[in-house]
Amino acid sequence: MNEFHTRGVEVLAISVDSNEESRKLSASQGYTYPFLSDAKAEVIRSYGVLHAHAGENGRDIARPAEFLVDATGTIRWVNLTDDVRVRARPENALRVIDELTLASAR
Repeated sequence: MNEFHTRGVEVLAISVDSNEESRKLSASQGYTYPFLSDAKAEVIRSYGVLHAHAGENGRDIARPAEFLVDATGTIRWVNLTDDVRVRARPENALRVIDELTLASAR
């Protein structure tokens, strides 16, 4: 996560899981960024990433997605998939951050 922080990027996760479930997952996986609980999937719906009934016991979950949102709240990059096993590679997000930073410096 240091590579994101040195670029001024804050990383966080949003999940339909409870705070307790998120804490357990974060601890077991060694994640160092905050997890936000969206149990009613309000934020998840607003970003268009609700995967209805796709979770355990038909529970609504979020589609795997990564968003780069700038300081003004503008979404600058989205990586979205329907496969819960597919996630963005950190180096891809870092490359996009560098490209966006370079483009804005011009």
